[in-house]
Amino acid sequence: MDSTLACLAAWMPRQRWYAAKGRPPSLRLVSWWDMAVDSDDLGESDGGVRVRTFLVADEGALPAVLYQIPVVERATETVRADPLHTIGSPTPGTTFIDGPHDPAYAQALLRLIARGGTARGPQTTAIARAVAADSVPALATARVVSGEQSNTSLIYEGVGTPVICKVYRQLHAGLNPDIELQEALARAGSTHVPRPIGSIEGTWPDLATAHGSVRGSLAFAQEYLPGVEDAWRVALLAAARGEDFRVQAGALGAATAHVHVALTRCFPTRNPTAADRDAAAATWERRFAIAIAEVPEVAGQRDAAVAVYRRALEVPWPPLQRIHGDYHLGQVLHSPERGWLLVDFEGEPLRPMAERRQPDFALRDVAGMLRSFDYVAGSLRLDDPDRSADAVRAWALDARAAFVEGYAETSGSGLDPRHPLLGALELDKAVYEAIYEARNRPTWVAIPLRAIARLVERPAPVT
Repeated sequence: MDSTLACLAAWMPRQRWYAAKGRPPSLRLVSWWDMAVDSDDLGESDGGVRVRTFLVADEGALPAVLYQIPVVERATETVRADPLHTIGSPTPGTTFIDGPHDPAYAQALLRLIARGGTARGPQTTAIARAVAADSVPALATARVVSGEQSNTSLIYEGVGTPVICKVYRQLHAGLNPDIELQEALARAGSTHVPRPIGSIEGTWPDLATAHGSVRGSLAFAQEYLPGVEDAWRVALLAAARGEDFRVQAGALGAATAHVHVALTRCFPTRNPTAADRDAAAATWERRFAIAIAEVPEVAGQRDAAVAVYRRALEVPWPPLQRIHGDYHLGQVLHSPERGWLLVDFEGEPLRPMAERRQPDFALRDVAGMLRSFDYVAGSLRLDDPDRSADAVRAWALDARAAFVEGYAETSGSGLDPRHPLLGALELDKAVYEAIYEARNRPTWVAIPLRAIARLVERPAPVT
């Protein structure tokens, strides 16, 4: 297996889902499992093809990161794959191809989810569960979605309902909320999420304790809706054209509230405790301290930010519930027939799975979407410095107000856009964005910096 790990170590850092950019992997093979290959999926010269999924730990990271790497092993003379998706040749005459980009893996994955069943390897078991197998397209062709950061998704289209299947590249113990929440919402009759098709769950050795095994999510399939656009693109085009977006933003607020209300019926809620307030205060303080160290421009606003956080800690808090957890315009699709659809319920990718599944503030999702409208306006100013700042800012203010109004009316919460907790959560999100942009896109840091300056100057609500 040394040659296999050497190939993977050379290939992984070039992949978008690899977490430790700029550092070579330190890999250990944890286990693997094989998938059955149907002869109908193979050409005349494709004999001897093997589809294997490796579970590989990168122990150079702290804590270690476990990756799922599906591989199709083919005779080198038969390989016609794009070099970008060729992993390497661990042994002479054999070539590894990144599984999602090879039809043998793509079809084996869809078949396993549609039929259900179990695939086994040393210390590993993958169990597929079909929710709506009748919707799986027959004679499907597969293509890989481009641009994803932490997963790899395949779209299957053929005779029947198109399907999109997300393969989780970084694995975590515990049921992924992407699966848990969407399946619960679909069972509850929500029209604001795509219909689940099936999933694959696996067991593997516990990296944390080196004893026993853990269970986690490997893949999730749901209906794919052709002709949809993500809300970011819809909003960006509207803002660029100066089109009024208040009706669409209000409908998005209503859809968000519908999902939040449904989640309170699907999962338990609880009242916040003193420990919750202490934890929130510590998180806000720690994040602002990091921002001061990495984005010195915010240092002068520390006292004003502390005042924002203090006001949030002094008012009553609503019950905690399950939420989306990483909510912005890029996590919403617009369908001409079905309106707004929420997707990607994984939560923040860097948080442990157990934390992502904990009840949280519904207002955190609201704050995330408000920040996303600001990002639309900010990105337009970056792309076109001559564009009127007042015009794009007015567009964002109108969209934000309409979103909150739609959310408040549907949820029945009577949400005040100046609610101290909402202000604190939006400020904390903007501080996070400033840190992220300083590390990854320095030319974008002006967007969250303008937001921080505005949010700390917001007058306290009248009591």
